[in-house]
Order: sequence, then C-alpha cells, then structure tokens
Amino acid sequence: MAYTFQFGQAFIHLPYLLGGALLSLEIAFIAFWGGTVLGLFGAYTLVYGSRLLRSIVQGYVTFFTNTPAVVQIFFLFYALPEAGIMLSSFTAVTLGLVLNSAAYLADIQRAGFLSVRQTELDAAETLGMSRLQMLRYVIVPHIARTIYPPLSSFFIWLVLGSSIGALYGVEELTGRALNIATSNLRTIEIFLVVGGIYIVMTLAASLSLGLVGRHVFRVRGGLLR
Repeated sequence: MAYTFQFGQAFIHLPYLLGGALLSLEIAFIAFWGGTVLGLFGAYTLVYGSRLLRSIVQGYVTFFTNTPAVVQIFFLFYALPEAGIMLSSFTAVTLGLVLNSAAYLADIQRAGFLSVRQTELDAAETLGMSRLQMLRYVIVPHIARTIYPPLSSFFIWLVLGSSIGALYGVEELTGRALNIATSNLRTIEIFLVVGGIYIVMTLAASLSLGLVGRHVFRVRGGLLR
C-alpha cells in the first residue's frame, strides 16, 4: 500500500516547532559560552598550572571526553536526586552539555595557548603586565583568531547536539517533533520538516559565525570557504 504524504499535518505545527528551535539555540548558546569560559581556565591550567592542578584538569578532560554526554546528563538528572539535589530536565541537560563542552574546549583552547609566541609573552612581561592582564590583552585575543574556526564548528555541533534533551523531556526542536509525531502519527512528514529546520539553523549559524570571523577576528576561510 503506497504511503500518502500529508505535509499539511506537519506545517500546521510549524510555530510550535520553531519555538523548539529557539530553545535548541538557547541550550547551545549557554552550553557553548559556559563551556568556553570553563575551558579557558582549564586550558590555562593545563599550560601554566602546577603539576597537581594539571593532573586534576587532565583527569576532568579525560573523563568527559571519553564518556557519552547522554550518560553524564543521566547522572545529573537521575543520580543527583538520590543526594537531595533536584534539577529540572532543562537544567540537567544544559549543565551536562556545559560540563561536556568545557572538556573539549579546554583541549581546543590549549592549542591556542600553545600557539602564542614567546616573544609576545616576553614583551607583555617587559611592560609589567600581570598574568591576568596577559591573559586578557595578549593571550585571549590571539587564541580567538587562531582557533575561531574550530570553535565555530563546535557551536554548530552543539546546536545539533541539543537534540539530546528530547531524551529527558526537554521540549526543544526534536522533543517537540516527538510530541507531534506521537499525537498525529505523521512521523515521516514531521521529521522531514524538522530536518529542514535543522539545516536552516546550522546554515544560518555558519553564515553568521563566518561573517563575524571575517570582520571581527579577520579570520579567512573557515566556515565560509
């Protein structure tokens, strides 16, 4: 029996799906910037920290980059309540992605730290800058230009990775698609439309990040090759 597509059953839910897309972007945005800040301090410790601190951070990076994010979020959502810590599904998913992202971004940003020329650091030290001032005025601007393309690609990965929230009841784009498909049973049409929304989201994000890279950080190529 031939399958009859009824895309009207999907398009009538478009506003609801677009609301989920905005929530997906919100999760990705929080996870990216939270992970970037934590990863920055992690990368700084890996390069300039004491042996003990380097070992602690390296252990953190090893754990979070070698276990699935879904398992990490499972622990936050289901295991922490046993210790009296209750997290909403949104908080657990977002926090889990922040902690997971921090580990990957620590490795990415460490490469940026290592790319800073010693002559630049020596010049900053000669000017009497403290380590914090060197980090703010010399290191961070340098690594922003150096690792901007992989950071941008990681944000795109987070936009797609936010769909993991559907497993924990977060009504982001995939979660809302599952809700609709469960009620009207037009699964193929719903997920074809959702796939199109994801494509538009990632292309728009790539274009925006590429323009920012070119005009703010003077990054050539990258996501807009």
